Amino acid sequence: MNNGHSDTDTDSHRSTGYADFEALRTQALTLRRAGLSRRQIRDRLHVHNNDILNRLLQGEPAPEWTTRPNAKDDLRDRARELRLQGWTYDRIQAELGCSKSSISLWVRDLPRPEQRPPSEQAKLAATKRWEHEHAVRDAERQQTKHTAKQEIGALSDRDLLLTGVALYWSEGAKDKSYARRERVTIVNSDPELIRVFLDWLRLLEIEPERLRCHVMIHESADVSAAEQYWARVVGPNVRFGKTTLKKHNPKTIRKNVSEAYRGCLMLRVLQSADLYRRIEGWWYGIVGAASAHGPENRA
Repeated sequence: MNNGHSDTDTDSHRSTGYADFEALRTQALTLRRAGLSRRQIRDRLHVHNNDILNRLLQGEPAPEWTTRPNAKDDLRDRARELRLQGWTYDRIQAELGCSKSSISLWVRDLPRPEQRPPSEQAKLAATKRWEHEHAVRDAERQQTKHTAKQEIGALSDRDLLLTGVALYWSEGAKDKSYARRERVTIVNSDPELIRVFLDWLRLLEIEPERLRCHVMIHESADVSAAEQYWARVVGPNVRFGKTTLKKHNPKTIRKNVSEAYRGCLMLRVLQSADLYRRIEGWWYGIVGAASAHGPENRA
């Protein structure tokens, strides 16, 4: 009785020889190129073993109509990429947050990854948990920083005045009884700190003509790039003097060797003895007010 299947189909399944497999693969590829889906090819050739069907269709792309676009296309592509890297269903599920049934559907035509030893699997699982924990902690850190930033709001002139005084007293050069240095000089590698200090000087109406900048950097770094970087930070109206090069000691292990390393900027204010004395007076005024008791001194 003819049930709609050819003798060739039947013979292909009765034999497991290499030549017969190649003949069956030729039929499967012909049907695939004719636009049939995996299910249609399976029913037509009576191949109900997914592994065999995968081998028959290996390397042959699916017809366009069987890959309808949907909201999960990106997840599907990522799942297939991870599977090809040897990831298990559990790892893909933890990474993408989708169900195992969806993952199985998306990657069923791909070869199974090699089974890893239990110790290696445990190590990979622990690494994945730590990666997730690190991401959660980092998100919490960023949220805390963002909230704190919003709490500051706008700065009044008095706010900026006090900020600049505290900044200079922590980072700037100080006068000593054994070495009189009543001049305003600050050295730092933080561009944001330098920008705030320049804003503070503008508040005090210090003219740009009185400012001098010097880059200080290791001789093994990209000196030209550092000079251009700091010139952008301070703006076009500030003059630069000669760059100070620090000699490299091969016995010292340096950590500031990345491309982001730009050295430090020394910023001086010319004819600044009077300004320095005012800064010192402001600082000790802050110290006295902070030390005083009673809420009326903390307004």
